[in-house]
Amino acid sequence: MTETLSTLSTVLIYVAMGFYAAAFIAFALDLARRSARVTAAEAASVPSAVARRAEVAAPVGAGATIGSSTTSVGGPPASGAASTPPPSSALGRLSSRISSRVEDEVMNGAESSASIRWAFGLTIAGFAFHLVATVLRGIAAARVPWANMWEFSMTGTLVIVGVFLVANLKWPIKYLGTFIVGLVLVLQGIALLRYFVPVVPLQPALQSYWLVIHIIVAVLGTAFFALGFALSGLQLLQYRRERQVEESRPQQFRFLATLPSSVALENLAYRINIVGFIAWTFTLIAGAIWAEKAWGRYWGWDTKEVWTFIIWVIYAGYIHARATRGWRGSRSAWLAIIGFAAVLFNFGIVNVFFHGLHAYSGL
Repeated sequence: MTETLSTLSTVLIYVAMGFYAAAFIAFALDLARRSARVTAAEAASVPSAVARRAEVAAPVGAGATIGSSTTSVGGPPASGAASTPPPSSALGRLSSRISSRVEDEVMNGAESSASIRWAFGLTIAGFAFHLVATVLRGIAAARVPWANMWEFSMTGTLVIVGVFLVANLKWPIKYLGTFIVGLVLVLQGIALLRYFVPVVPLQPALQSYWLVIHIIVAVLGTAFFALGFALSGLQLLQYRRERQVEESRPQQFRFLATLPSSVALENLAYRINIVGFIAWTFTLIAGAIWAEKAWGRYWGWDTKEVWTFIIWVIYAGYIHARATRGWRGSRSAWLAIIGFAAVLFNFGIVNVFFHGLHAYSGL
């Protein structure tokens, strides 16, 4: 019975991966369509704006006329003739006109396109199969399903998707779907290839209710950090696009014109990372209490303990620097990205290649 449930759990994980892959394609298609709508809006705005610019900013030569007024080289302007606006003013009106058209054309209904609805629906379906697979693994093992790397990968990626879905009830962040679902596909794909192990009994040190408390807050913190990571990455791209617009340079990622500004993305990332930091703080506290119950000491400078603390310090520095030192913009985004890179290093490298009291990978 145990082997049958474990096998069924693995099959359902593959099904969930199929839905996630389809959702990833649909989310990517939505970004492509956003880019197409931006291009179309710009194309519709440029001709009329350029024509108007030519009317008011054409160079005046000998005998040139503007409207019905004439002026000769070196001569005074004709009576009643309007002064020619500087080219920079015309460029400013052109940029403003394009931005307004893009906002009107793209933002209306951007969250209700068919591709985004399909993508979100496929993500929910994948989450449902993922949830059933995780529950079946727990039933097969007769315990909570996060005692080794394979089970932690299942639970961690499940919670990442779940937090993304729930977060959309408060914030319209479906545009993160490509990045969140893509991350889950990569992490779960690596787990399928490298971390899968059959159901085994718990090691003595793990036979505690603190396993439930410690790991659940850890995966919650990781899920919120993943959302913050995606937002910070988009923030850097959006900031670059805004600079390109200011400097009248070509833009590489036109879909960014349909997303919130870099400041709005930064503020949302900050709020989400604070939630993750609170969960990670409880992870440290619960881990210390559990260590005292299992080994008779709260802290022993084990590799896993040290890296968990390093992650806490990075995010504490991120929150402190942004709140009190005025670290805004790219610097805060890079701190958040470094923090999540440390989370991935802790999970994928420390758990596998560093041996110590926390060597519970099962590999």
